[in-house]
Amino acid sequence: MSSSGVNHFTQPCIHGQSEGKSRIMKWLYKFFKGGGSVDGLENGRQQAFLEDGNMAWHAPRRSTDEHSRTENKELDRAMALPLAEDLSRPNGYRRPADCGEDLARALQESLNMPSCPPYASTQMFSRGSRICGGCKHEIGSGNYLGCMGAFWHPDCFCCHACSQPITEHEFSLSGRKPYHKSCFKEMHHPKCEVCHQFIPTNGAGLIEYRSHPFWSQKYCPSHEHDRTARCCSCERLESWNSRYISLGDGRSLCFECMESAIMDTGDCQALYHAIRDYYEGMNMKLDQQIPMLLVERQALNEAIEGEKNGYHHMPETRGLCLSEEQTVSSIHKRPRVGGNRLIGMRTHPQKLTRRCEVTAILVLYGLPRLLTGSILAHELMHGWLRLKGYRNLSPEVEEGICQVLSYMWLESEVMPGSTSMPSTSTASSSSSSSKKGRKSDLEKKLGEFFMHVIAHDTSTVYGEGFRAANGAVNRYGLRRTLDHIRLTRNLPV
Repeated sequence: MSSSGVNHFTQPCIHGQSEGKSRIMKWLYKFFKGGGSVDGLENGRQQAFLEDGNMAWHAPRRSTDEHSRTENKELDRAMALPLAEDLSRPNGYRRPADCGEDLARALQESLNMPSCPPYASTQMFSRGSRICGGCKHEIGSGNYLGCMGAFWHPDCFCCHACSQPITEHEFSLSGRKPYHKSCFKEMHHPKCEVCHQFIPTNGAGLIEYRSHPFWSQKYCPSHEHDRTARCCSCERLESWNSRYISLGDGRSLCFECMESAIMDTGDCQALYHAIRDYYEGMNMKLDQQIPMLLVERQALNEAIEGEKNGYHHMPETRGLCLSEEQTVSSIHKRPRVGGNRLIGMRTHPQKLTRRCEVTAILVLYGLPRLLTGSILAHELMHGWLRLKGYRNLSPEVEEGICQVLSYMWLESEVMPGSTSMPSTSTASSSSSSSKKGRKSDLEKKLGEFFMHVIAHDTSTVYGEGFRAANGAVNRYGLRRTLDHIRLTRNLPV
């Protein structure tokens, strides 16, 4: 992923050391030997700085005395060479007698000239000293760096991320902040939240990844097809750092959702009665005692096949308002976790007889409390409509208004102050926080996700049906909307 204002440089710095007089001696030696003019060499030096950004000068390894002795020898040789050449030339070609003295004076003056790269913007002290762009102290003898329009001690040119010196020939620059290329990649290149590797580029050289619309979980596209487990509740993919719990029916549950999961019929009774109370608080009391059972996936699918009425959300149905007489196997004993799967589950066959328009409400086991409650609120609305004589409703109208009741109950749980209805969070569940009437931040986030799923469902019946019914309830209120449905079998416009 490219970041705006980020540049990547290859070998950007001038590596150097404070220059000594011996370098100038070598230039003059070449001049006296016929190698070229002093102006030409000066121009060559400037061109090396401006055009060759990778010039490197190493600090001298000789002692000060040895350095002085070498310079003296070079000076003597530089002055002796023109004299020797004069003796070998014809009389008409000899230099004037004072030429050697003039050159000696020019040589001496050149020894006192400051040497620095031609950067006019760099802050300098007298006699050519340099100021470090990091510590703001003078750079004395030894190695230095020249880049970003300034000079640096090698230890002062540091990565903005790890604060360690940048010694590589390549670095990344974001604004005026330098980074190691590895540090910049670590900070800005997206990592897969499943395999925890850098997300690779596609055939076009672009970083391509998938992102969950609610959780913003980023992952490699390949994980959608490599059998990576997905939580059946929150839809997040399983990270390689943790293992999901297998429910044994093709579903997996993450540990966060497992904390408040409801696993058997007895565990769900208190929540079921609390939601019935929620309906009664809205003057929508259910006069009949409708049995409620928590069932396995296979038992729910078998019940759907034997049910003649109703529209079922495919490919996954999590609840059913049953109107036919059937024998259903319900979960009698809560299973326990053994390794990464559930063990010790006990089921009990139960014959359901029809005493009214609704035989029973079935809910899929192993889902978090808030998701289980939203399913119960939805199926109870189906029961209420049938018991109150709402007949021959279109799937969009019936499923839409049932989704509205599910959404309203979730809203009362996640944001109790948003409605006048009391929260049912005092209902017991497997979550200790819910038993105390408090919900963790994660459980509230799960509730917001379940509301998000209802609001953004793309199906015609459940998604568009909810949005139409919710719009009618917001405009006319729930009671007037239900009265209009009874009379016209349609939503008010």
